[in-house]
Amino acid sequence: MNVAVVGAGTMGAGIAHVCLAADHRVTLHDARAEAAVAARSVVEASVARAAAKDRLGGRDPETLTGRLAVRSDAVEDAVSDAEVVIEAVVEDPELKARLWTVVGGAAPATALLCTNTSSLSVTALASASGRPDRFCGLHFFNPVTALPLVEVVRGETTPDATVREAERFAEGLGKTPVRCEDRPGFLVNRLLIPYLNEAAQLADEGAADAASIDTALRLGASMPMGPLALADLIGLDVVLAVMESLHDEFGDPRYRPAPMLRRMVRAGRLGRKSGRGFHDYGGEA
Repeated sequence: MNVAVVGAGTMGAGIAHVCLAADHRVTLHDARAEAAVAARSVVEASVARAAAKDRLGGRDPETLTGRLAVRSDAVEDAVSDAEVVIEAVVEDPELKARLWTVVGGAAPATALLCTNTSSLSVTALASASGRPDRFCGLHFFNPVTALPLVEVVRGETTPDATVREAERFAEGLGKTPVRCEDRPGFLVNRLLIPYLNEAAQLADEGAADAASIDTALRLGASMPMGPLALADLIGLDVVLAVMESLHDEFGDPRYRPAPMLRRMVRAGRLGRKSGRGFHDYGGEA
């Protein structure tokens, strides 16, 4: 199957990896040439690590990565022969809508169109695509290669057949699909992100330092990872974007982002991907 992944950041590269591991041919597109080039190296290194850990079923990693094409030219060309298109660009509703207007007009009529948005309206993006009957949310979780869940999000106009097709595709990637309706934050982020935001609020108030907050939740609530370390792993920019989306949608003060989150994102302290967030990972930010 030909899969086009649009957006070559952390999520796009991870999605490309799992599609390659499922023996699909993948076109990974990013309008930024430098991001596209970097993504190839990321995917190749990720597949090589999986092979070293015997997670490719004995298949040759070079054969898998040989099915990867990386492009930064017109996105219309990148999706022109795709059977599945997965959009994984930044959580900017206007950018995503503009992109889907183009992709919806360029992808084959039979293509399954999926957005990896973590909180934005799938229904609105489906409308922008002009192809709402072939559109749904396919929300992967970071790290894509390790976490088995995929939320399959039904837009208001998504038919059952399209949802089932997306579920079968996710299962073919070795993922566990969970179906949900198009509600702000879907399932996981509606529950998880406000929890992470409350931990950030505690840190902002000076109730304790980040290490103490994380240790308290790990040892007192049997959490495998503290909330601030998890926020760093997700990306503080992503956490902030989801909180802003929830606050905009509901207008409820409980969804107001912690001021500390805004300050850290403005300073470029985004967590693991920038080298520094609530914890220090050896980066300069």
